[in-house]
Amino acid sequence: MVPQMGLRGAAHIAGAFEHPGRHLPDLTVAQIHAQVAAGALADAGLSFGDVDAYYCAGDAPGFGGLSMADYLGLSCRGIDSTETGGSSYLIHVQHAAEAIAAGHIDVALITLAGKPRTGGAGPGGSISQSAPESGFENQFGLNVVAGYALAAQRHMYEFGTTSAQLAEIKVAASQHASHNPHAFLPDAVTIEEVLESPMIARPLHRLDSCVITDGGGALVVVSAEIAASLPRHTIPVLGTGVAVKHSTSGRIDLSHTGASVSGPAAFAEAGLTPADIDYASIYDSFTITVLITLEDLGFCAKGEGGRFVADGGLLAPFGKLPFNTDGGGLCNNHPANRGGITKVIEAVRQLRGEAAPAVQVPDCELALAHGTGGSLATRMGSATLILGREI
Repeated sequence: MVPQMGLRGAAHIAGAFEHPGRHLPDLTVAQIHAQVAAGALADAGLSFGDVDAYYCAGDAPGFGGLSMADYLGLSCRGIDSTETGGSSYLIHVQHAAEAIAAGHIDVALITLAGKPRTGGAGPGGSISQSAPESGFENQFGLNVVAGYALAAQRHMYEFGTTSAQLAEIKVAASQHASHNPHAFLPDAVTIEEVLESPMIARPLHRLDSCVITDGGGALVVVSAEIAASLPRHTIPVLGTGVAVKHSTSGRIDLSHTGASVSGPAAFAEAGLTPADIDYASIYDSFTITVLITLEDLGFCAKGEGGRFVADGGLLAPFGKLPFNTDGGGLCNNHPANRGGITKVIEAVRQLRGEAAPAVQVPDCELALAHGTGGSLATRMGSATLILGREI
C-alpha cells in the first residue's frame, strides 16, 4: 500500500506513564493529573518548562485545560479539550501531531485522571438531560451495559458468535494481567469461570465487563527534531484515523463500529495493512467491544471474530495477534470511561521492548492502538493510531 500524504513520522511519543494506583482515596483528580504528567515528562527526559501545548478531556476539573494548565504551571501555545469518551486521548495524539506538523507547537502533554472507585464520576454515567437524545433514551432505561449487550446479541444472531468465544477475550486479558503487579484483577480466569459469573445484561456476564478503578496516565508527544535530541527511545506516529458513528435516527447497524472507518484511514496514512501489525491495544470496555473492533479494523472478516479469538488467538507473545498485554480495561486499569490512554501507553511499552517479559512480543516493530468512546449501541467516537519502533 502506498502511504497517503499525512502525518506519518511528523510526531513521536517520547514519554508514557501510567499511575500505579488503582484505589486513590487521598488524592484529588487534579493531583493525579499532576503526578502522571510528571511521570511522563520524566520518562521523556523533559520538564514542565519544555511543554508548549496541553491536552485533556472531560475528566479534567474546573475549566478543563485552562484550569489544569494553570495548576501545572504550563506556558501553552496550544490547548485542546476534545471530549469523545475513551477515544479522546488517541484523538489528542492526532491533534498534537497535526499541530506539530503545522509548526504551531513542539512538545504536547496529554493527561488523564479519574476516581470512580472513591467518589468520582463513574464510567459512562447517565446521558445528560440536556442532550438531544435524552428524551428518546433515558426514559427507557438504556444504560451502558445494556447497550453493549444489544450489540452482543445482534452479533450472536447474525454470525453465530458464542459466549464462550467472548470469554476467550477475558481469559487472554487475565493471563496477561497475571504478569502485571499493578493490575486490579491479577488472577487468571478460565472460560468456565467467565460463563459462571453473574449475568449482568444478557449475554454479558460480570467477567465480560471492564474493571472500575481510580488512576490515570499521560503521554508526551514531540516533534521529530525534539525526538532526535532526546536520549530516550521515542515512538513515531505512523498513521491516524478518527470516525464518528451514530444512531442514524434509529437505523443503527449494531454489528459495526467506527473502527471500520478510522482503521482503514490510519492504515492508509501509515502505508501498512493489518497483516503488518505485531501487537494491538484494543479498547475493551466489554469483551464484545474487542471482538467487533478486531473485525472492523480488518484483522479478520466480519462475523469471523469469534473464531479469530478462539484457542488463544490473542495471547502474548505468540498468538495470532497479541493484545492488551497489561491486562487492559478488563483486568488492569479503567479510570472512569477513559481506557484509551492506557492502550497507547502499553503499545509504547511493547515497541520499546519494555512490556512484562512474559508477554513481550519478540521483535515488536509495529503496533496499533484503538479507542472507542460512547457506546456500540448508540453513538461513538472511534480513533486508531499506528505506531512504529522506527519510521
